[in-house]
Amino acid sequence: MLSSWYKKFSSQPHQPFFASGFILFIFFMTLLLLVYSGTAVIDASIFQLHAYPMIFAVFIQFFLGFLFVVFPRFLMQAVIAPAVYMRHFYLFASGSLLYVAALLIFEQLVAVASALLLAAQINSFMLLFSIYKKSIVKDKYDTKWVLIAFGCGALANLFAILYLFGLNYSFLQKSAVNIGFYLFLFMLIFTISQRMIPHFTEMKVTGYKTKKRKNLLEILFTLLLFKVSFTVFEAAEYEFLADIPLALFFIREFWNWKLPITKVPAIIWVLYLSLAWIPVAFSISALESLASLLNYQIVFEKAPLHALAVGYFLTVLIGFATRVVLGHSGRVPTADKTAVAIFLFVQLAAVSRIVAAFSANFGDYSGMITLSAALTVGVLIAWCIRYFKILAITF
Repeated sequence: MLSSWYKKFSSQPHQPFFASGFILFIFFMTLLLLVYSGTAVIDASIFQLHAYPMIFAVFIQFFLGFLFVVFPRFLMQAVIAPAVYMRHFYLFASGSLLYVAALLIFEQLVAVASALLLAAQINSFMLLFSIYKKSIVKDKYDTKWVLIAFGCGALANLFAILYLFGLNYSFLQKSAVNIGFYLFLFMLIFTISQRMIPHFTEMKVTGYKTKKRKNLLEILFTLLLFKVSFTVFEAAEYEFLADIPLALFFIREFWNWKLPITKVPAIIWVLYLSLAWIPVAFSISALESLASLLNYQIVFEKAPLHALAVGYFLTVLIGFATRVVLGHSGRVPTADKTAVAIFLFVQLAAVSRIVAAFSANFGDYSGMITLSAALTVGVLIAWCIRYFKILAITF
């Protein structure tokens, strides 16, 4: 019975990686909830407790589970064998579990666990790169940018490990967070989004064709590089010089896509909804840097970053995960009333996190962060109640 379950569980890459991603996501958000509510006391910085694991243990596993399915398809290569991707899964799982143990039991293990996660990350990069090299297809544009994003992620993880091993320089921490978040996660997720969301739309709406800007990802990467540089080199008040072009860039780009919002089912329009958070986030970031430049005493906390992390990342993750789990289990990828409620609840979680950020100016910051974390945990649990059995237990 156990061997039969394992054979099913490991039969497709998204199953182990999505399962691990959801479990870790719920764990780290619950830990944050307990710390901010005063229920638990953990001797760890917010970087160790939240930023590092979300970037290098949680989101990376979700999108690797997706990439291990679609990357060979993009390049017209053979599917990745279960024995191969499960080795990657075990390496990530080992690093993640060791990181959890470090936070809860023995803090000195944090750097070791991070080194193991870096090894897993580099190993996965090398697998994707080997598939890329073997392919003879002419159009490698999207896959090239996936690899560039992954390379930035490995660099960011290296900065993080140096910081965790005791090189207590703010430059290292800022580089790890900003390169890891923008040049790795955001670049990776948007590269996948701009490929798959138009594709799903074209499959559903007869005659629809996306008009994407030429050199879309080159322009985006350049603007993000400027943004990250302003922060890392302690000139954050000038980030608006990158944020305003980024917001306008996305508004114009999505306008040109002319996404048929009213003609597609919920399983697709939720992906459109995720994209709307991108110009919102960069607009908030521009306001933050302008307020800093003009010396206005307004605390934005991490509102722009979480507009992307919860509004964009989590929404698109839930949208993709629902579609993939249903489609790859032989079911029709549709969103029933429960799924739609979950999609909308994610938006509430995103708004609550932005309100929590601004509450540092006028209210109970810890209480609002606790509420925001509780809403996020709630939406993750709701999704798991509805879909985890399909994903990890049985078809």
